[in-house]
Amino acid sequence: MRFSEIFAVGVVAPLVAAHGGIPGAPKVFGLPRDLEADFKPPVAARVLRHPAEPRGGLLETRQGGQNGRCGPSFGNAKCAEGYCCSGSGYCGTTKDHCSAPDCLINFGPACDANKTPAGASTRNDARPQKGSVAYGGSGVYACKKAGTVAITYDDGPYIYTDRVLDQFATYGFKATFFVTGINLGKGAIDSTAQWSNVIKRMVAEGHQVASHTWSHQDLSDITDAQRYDQMVRNEMAIRNIIGKYPTYMRPPYSSCNTACQNVMRNLGYVISYFDLDTDDYNQLSNIQVAKDNFKRILDSTNGGPTLGSRLAIAHDIHEQTALSLTGYMLQYLKSKGYRGVTMGECMGEPEANWYRTSGGGGSTPPPTPSGGGGGGSGTTPVSTDGTCGSGKGTCAGSTFGDCCSQYGWCGSSAGHCGTGCNSAFGTCTGGSTTPAPPPPAPTTNVSKIHA
Repeated sequence: MRFSEIFAVGVVAPLVAAHGGIPGAPKVFGLPRDLEADFKPPVAARVLRHPAEPRGGLLETRQGGQNGRCGPSFGNAKCAEGYCCSGSGYCGTTKDHCSAPDCLINFGPACDANKTPAGASTRNDARPQKGSVAYGGSGVYACKKAGTVAITYDDGPYIYTDRVLDQFATYGFKATFFVTGINLGKGAIDSTAQWSNVIKRMVAEGHQVASHTWSHQDLSDITDAQRYDQMVRNEMAIRNIIGKYPTYMRPPYSSCNTACQNVMRNLGYVISYFDLDTDDYNQLSNIQVAKDNFKRILDSTNGGPTLGSRLAIAHDIHEQTALSLTGYMLQYLKSKGYRGVTMGECMGEPEANWYRTSGGGGSTPPPTPSGGGGGGSGTTPVSTDGTCGSGKGTCAGSTFGDCCSQYGWCGSSAGHCGTGCNSAFGTCTGGSTTPAPPPPAPTTNVSKIHA
């Protein structure tokens, strides 16, 4: 999510922000005419993450061009091996220099984006068509299955994602997570236990894991070789976690030109967009606007919960999205009679069509429900990674919550402590021991509704 240039609003193709805050402002090109009414034109510009001139050694510089500068604005100078080129053109080795997607991958060899996950490449895997949803092309903007809403999340996993999963467990709904492999300076998803565990949990609890590329580069602005790298590296990382990789993807910034579409077709990907934009990325200080957007667009759905459907976008990297908007969306779906499902289900696809498998080591299976009996809280070590069950640990006394869910995860929500809770590896109360505040009632205050 580089912020190094200003977006100009085109007069031909609609351009819509679809991320932000951490740390970019993406775009959507060429929306179908019947969807344009649900989107508003962008007003946000990309902003520089670093000052134009160095101040007080904010970023330590190393080699590159004059004064340690690098990138297209500085004679295309490249940093030395082991150094990164920051989004504003400084060579260095700090997280600010190296974090994707800001780090300039063509000028900083050590940029996070230039790392490759362990194990065999998936580049040459066979990719036959699975199901009837087209690969590549202009992409998918809407669900097919009546009565469903697919809530999707981009850019994670992040520190708030577990809280999102807790709420979905409470409502019994499913989501789709378009995960990015190495962004925001958080480390690679397959080599950082916190992210690997939450992705395993997604699969174990019936959610769909999809691809949002390896490091969130704009797929319309890079070479074909780099497009393949962005997808294959994320495949390898996801494979290293759950033993399979997705057939659904969402382009960063919702930007995928013809060259990008061709690569996605060759790799066997459904290009996924949306027809319900919560605009949460622009509402970090006033999440009520995102709630109003969700309600307004859902209420305008032709056919309602009987015949209609929606494909929604939000971002689990934002605290207010995770802790406030998510609960609101789930409560409102339930109140209106919709089912919250994965994107694959809303497209009428069985789970077998959401993923591919291949050779290559490093894969670890998702946690499985414990079979009860054998070692209770008195004889089993306390969980240190949030998993529970035989050979894993007990939740009782853990920092993740005292209840062991039927899916093998510690927590304190009703989804963990109620139906299916495994009393052999935690405390089961039949409900949340630390209930979250109830989601607010839907508002009809038209003064807060934005086009």
